[in-house]
Parts: sequence; C-alpha cells; structure tokens
Amino acid sequence: MLVEPRSGRLAAWGNSLLGHLVSPDEAVLAIVGDDAVHRVEGLPGEAGPVGLTLALGRLRVLGVTGWRLALPVPGHPLGLSGPPDFNARALEAQEAVVGYGAPYGLVPEIREAGHPGDPADVHTEVVWHCLSVREAPPADVPSLGEAERELAEALRAATEALTRLDVAASGPVAEAALDAYRARAEHGREALAPGYPPRAVRVLELAQRVALLVAVAMDGGGARLGGAVSASQIGARGEVLRPVERVARRAQVAAYNAFVEERERGAS
Repeated sequence: MLVEPRSGRLAAWGNSLLGHLVSPDEAVLAIVGDDAVHRVEGLPGEAGPVGLTLALGRLRVLGVTGWRLALPVPGHPLGLSGPPDFNARALEAQEAVVGYGAPYGLVPEIREAGHPGDPADVHTEVVWHCLSVREAPPADVPSLGEAERELAEALRAATEALTRLDVAASGPVAEAALDAYRARAEHGREALAPGYPPRAVRVLELAQRVALLVAVAMDGGGARLGGAVSASQIGARGEVLRPVERVARRAQVAAYNAFVEERERGAS
C-alpha cells in the first residue's frame, strides 16, 4: 500500500503557500487530508498547541521561506541536518520537515482518538513538534537529475536480480497494488502542489511506484510456481531490494525538496 508521508504533504503545500500559490485554507486542507486535526506544539511564543494555519503563519514571520522533507531510517539520516535531539525525534517518526531560512523543524506524532471498540469512531490526530534545527545542507539528498538516473538504474538491476532469484515482482498481488496506485493517480490526486516543476512530479511518481513494487516483492510477491521460498532466498531478496528502497526514498526527498532547491539556484 502506498502511503504518502504527512511530512511530504506539509513540505509541498507549505512551500506552495509560501510562494503565494495557494491560500492558507487550501494548504491546510491538503496537509490534513483524511486526518481529524493537526496541531503544532512548541511553537515559539506559544504556551500550548496551536492550529496549523496559525503555526505556518507564525513560522513564516519567524523567517521560514521554504520547507524540506526528511525521511530518515536507522543508519541513513536522509534529509536531516541536526542537531542530535531533532535527528533522534525525526528518526523515531521516520519523517520530518526542516525549515529553510530559519532554524525550525517539525516532527509529526500520530495519535488515534475515539473509542477503540467502534472503528467508525476512531480518528487520527497529528501533533507536530516544533524544534530547533541546524542550518546546514540536508544529508544525502540528490538532485532531481541524479535521483531520476539512480531510480532507472536501481530498478533495472533489481528486476534482473529478482528474475535470477525466481521472485515474482508481478502476478495478482502486484497487479492489484499497481491498479490501486493508478486509480489513485487518475482520480485527481496531486502528486505535489502548485509551483513544483514537472520533473519533480515525474520523479516523485516514479519513486512512489518503485517503492510500491519493492513493498510488493518483499511482502506479497512470493515466488514463481516451483521457486524456492527458503530463508536464504528471502535473505537474498532483501539484499537486492534494500538498495532499491533507499534509492526510492532519496528520490522522493529530492522531489519534495525541488521547490527550495530551485529557489536556492535562483538566488545564487
């Protein structure tokens, strides 16, 4: 299942808002999505949590002129710039947004509210923790061009290796997942937000598709009829797919960060 990181939505629509391309209401509606409510804790000058509209406006006044996405995992601090306390919190959440122009970052905490016995009553609330960040280049984020080349190379290499291992990266499970992805894309889902270059949209869509195929191959692809499914082959499959997953994450971050990168190039 393709899951868009909440930090990605905040980075994309937050950038569009900072670029005067959408209204505050449009941006917040897109960021919140299907969640019940988003609040921000730790905002300078505020004793308690505040709404997302107020928080984004306040951070703009404090000097934030852009937002970058971070998607860190253990051993790979992708998109982070420090300090250690922010990095640790972002690593726990495996996502964050890092402000550009002022040293502030946001890390989401997901909370389920309602009555657990009644699934229809359960809803998701998100608390964004505002923390200080180090103003430095983000870790290991490629350019859009680099990300696009890496994706093509990684996908080709993984396909060849999985074929040798007799692992099905196609079949009913994979086709169902890809059909769901295509249906979602065809029903008006904006891959990013207004103001992003077409190449960023293309790279993000390819990265998301590659990430989905990795997930299917790891969890649902199984093996072709007659193929071995031993522990050693599962381990070999992981060896092939882990680098591909890493490349796909790097490409997603590059796509979401393209708004800020273009602004940086224009200013230089």
